[in-house]
Amino acid sequence: MNRAALLARESFVELGARARAKALLDTGTFRELAGPFDGLTSPWLERQGVVPQGDDGVIVAKGLIDGHPAVVLAIEGAFQGGSLGEVGGAKIAGALELAAEDNRHGIPVRAVILFETGGVRLQEANLGLAAIAEIHAAIVDLRRYQPVIGVIAGQVGCFGGMSIAAGLCSALVVTREARLGLNGPAVIEQEAGIAEYDSRDRPFIWSFTGGEQRLATGLADRFVDDDSAAIRATVAALVAQPPAAVHRSDRHEDYLRRLGAYDPAAQAEPATVRQLYAGDQQ
Repeated sequence: MNRAALLARESFVELGARARAKALLDTGTFRELAGPFDGLTSPWLERQGVVPQGDDGVIVAKGLIDGHPAVVLAIEGAFQGGSLGEVGGAKIAGALELAAEDNRHGIPVRAVILFETGGVRLQEANLGLAAIAEIHAAIVDLRRYQPVIGVIAGQVGCFGGMSIAAGLCSALVVTREARLGLNGPAVIEQEAGIAEYDSRDRPFIWSFTGGEQRLATGLADRFVDDDSAAIRATVAALVAQPPAAVHRSDRHEDYLRRLGAYDPAAQAEPATVRQLYAGDQQ
């Protein structure tokens, strides 16, 4: 990208969740549901000395993407690390379930999930885990009718149970700044030791879980610069496609076979991971 184009672009990573949702929807069609003035705050955070947020860190917006009916679900990474609890998780699951119901009644609503999350909110534990499980089920239901597109831009990335949600999406869009993994770097270091995984080594972390690596290993489908217009164009193209015949999660036996061929006694390297997942990506 030349200097003029670099200066002219609007960073998607630097936008908050609400602004990201607006950036994807057609001008003038953004309509927020269950917003900050509806009083849907977490009932658990204040009891633990945490100030709740009016929207519980999740934006639900309906509108159009290039004329297609869509619901955009954006997670605010700046609130509690984008962690999901009972309320925020229910907002996402409920919106996906309603979109599937719309499709069963002939209204072709697509869904876009903007992941910026460390996974379950520890203060809400099992309630958050149950909500994330409901999100998984709702994605699988909706993707039979219309595409469910995931976007991981940065700065938090996508970890924990919500990384499974990302893997269930019809297509996953990532940037260079994105990270995707079941366990976060600090958790791996805590459990396996710094010699195994140094959470302060940023180049090392991105070489394993960054957007470029995830695209190379077939765990993401589109790689886009941190540019709002480019991300919107990519998402618009994906939501216009028919539902996928085969999803990444349908290939679980192939992934298990590949993992079964790996010797865990050997120290993994980014190139090793690419070789492991190389082959007939579908």
